[in-house]
Amino acid sequence: MIVQAGEQGLPLEICGSRTKRCIGRPMQTAGRLSTRGLSGITLYEPTELVLSAKAGTPLDEIEALLDESGQELAFEPNRWENMMLTPAGAPASGEAPATIGGIFATNSSGPRRVLRGSARDHLIGVRAVNGLGEIFKSGGRVMKNVTGYDLSRGLAGTWGTLAALTEVTMKVMPKAPDTASIIILNLPDEAAVNAMCAAMKLPYEVSGTVHLPAEFVTRLSNPDIAQLGVSITAMRIENFPAAVSRRIAELRERLKPCGEIYQLDHDRSRGFWTDIRNMSFIGRGDVPVWRISIAPDRAPGLVRTLRNHTDCHIAYEWSGGLMWLELPPSTDAGATIIRRVIAEFEADAMLVRAGQSARAAVEVFHPLTDANMALIRGMKEAFDPKRILNPGRIHAGI
Repeated sequence: MIVQAGEQGLPLEICGSRTKRCIGRPMQTAGRLSTRGLSGITLYEPTELVLSAKAGTPLDEIEALLDESGQELAFEPNRWENMMLTPAGAPASGEAPATIGGIFATNSSGPRRVLRGSARDHLIGVRAVNGLGEIFKSGGRVMKNVTGYDLSRGLAGTWGTLAALTEVTMKVMPKAPDTASIIILNLPDEAAVNAMCAAMKLPYEVSGTVHLPAEFVTRLSNPDIAQLGVSITAMRIENFPAAVSRRIAELRERLKPCGEIYQLDHDRSRGFWTDIRNMSFIGRGDVPVWRISIAPDRAPGLVRTLRNHTDCHIAYEWSGGLMWLELPPSTDAGATIIRRVIAEFEADAMLVRAGQSARAAVEVFHPLTDANMALIRGMKEAFDPKRILNPGRIHAGI
């Protein structure tokens, strides 16, 4: 199908279940090529911690199988589909579930990324088809290989602009037997970032940190937490029960100066972090949402500067290294202000939710230097010289 499209010069939308269809620049394509029909787990060796699946395999199916063996995808993939663009107040539509190919194509990584790395770090092999219709394979079924260029990791996060993934092989990890979290109430943003960074420096293997202002807390599924009416700062420990109990107690003692501390047991902790992973604190709607990556110690300064220019609501993950911004609707989704401010702080900003007109008018992904753009163009020329795979989704003309 890709060969035929290339011969006819017809650009294609490469997708799985289209759960992230509203992210990126709008594309002008002649057809849609979905991998949803390429479904099924082709290899699972629990003792070797390796799993292979066709790209269209639903993420839920993979996680259910892993759960039977007490294993998981350690990078805790986000469920971005839960915050896709819908009219304010509209109910969620019955969308197809996210696919494993889409997870790796977008490098979707959740709260545990601070401890276990990103999706890219867990991808050890791919089969794919480039823009010339050539089938290629990279990597394998072992953690270490010497097969030349690591195309597997190189394709992660390219959003289907270089190749259509047909099969992915990943390493999996044992699921921690126990988990617990602490919650600190009503910390100001800067104090919360300092507390989260302090926790990450301790030898307790903190596997998740998040700070949610009150307006985000109200959207969580646990009513006891959602009704608190104040900001919360949460940190998670996962391990064997004895280790979790000891580390939580020590963490609470270290953070006692921060204020009142509450503890979530195993079940409540899992429920809370499922909300974070699922982006439930963002919620559905039509307000613009930005994803900003920054050095954690610079996050509070960036926020202060942003609030001098616009009314915004901000949630912090990864100890402040990742921020989610909700801005008032505008013709450019706030891009003019965002780009000007983040340049002062050496941050990276990506527009993850906005209307089509705004996404067509602004740089959705962070603008790159001329040198980096030259590399991107070279990669596109090598993999998709006819520019038929998701053309212009990340950068105009590429």
